[in-house]
Parts: sequence; structure tokens; C-alpha cells
Amino acid sequence: MKFRTLVLLATLFLGTLNLLAQGKTEKFKVYGNCGMCENRIEKAAKSIDGVSMADWDKSTEMLEVSFNSGKTNVDAIQRAIVKVGHDTKKYKADDKTYEGLPGCCKYERPEE
Repeated sequence: MKFRTLVLLATLFLGTLNLLAQGKTEKFKVYGNCGMCENRIEKAAKSIDGVSMADWDKSTEMLEVSFNSGKTNVDAIQRAIVKVGHDTKKYKADDKTYEGLPGCCKYERPEE
């Protein structure tokens, strides 16, 4: 009985280590202005399978995102954000999508 308990605990421990090893947190720049931008950016990031947390800081324009690296990556997250009209350092949103943002959300676009 002790052996079975030990094997069960070891299996649970190794499974937990595997899950933790795949968990990753990254920060990157996402351009925006206001609370509406924050909601849109965070919602777009969280729409990606594997993203567990997204928090955009309006004052620094930095997005902190936690995700399972076995399911997604930073590029996929950034592409989802760009699709809703917000530029990142790596990708630029489509001009038509950007123009469709509410007036308060039209941030100063970075030079290419």
C-alpha cells in the first residue's frame, strides 16, 4: 500500500512539474490609449487557447501575458491583438481596422 501511495505522489509531482515547465510569462508593447483599449487588448489576448492571464498597463503600454507554451506563443498572441486594431513592436494593425477604432482609442502609431 505504501508503494502505491509513493508511486501516485511521484506521478502527481512529475505531472505538476511538466505543467509548470510549459507555463510562461512575457511582456511586450501594445499601443493604445484608454480603458476601452485595455478591454479590447486583454480580450484579444485571452481569446487565444493557452493564454491564462493578460494585463495591459495603460501608462506603460505594456502587456503582461501568461500562457502555456505548449499551446501557443507570443507571435500568435500579438497577431490576435493586431487583428483588433492595436499595433505591437513586431506587427502593425491593418489601417482599415485601426480607423474603425473609437476616437479615444486612436493612439499615435509608431513610425515604421
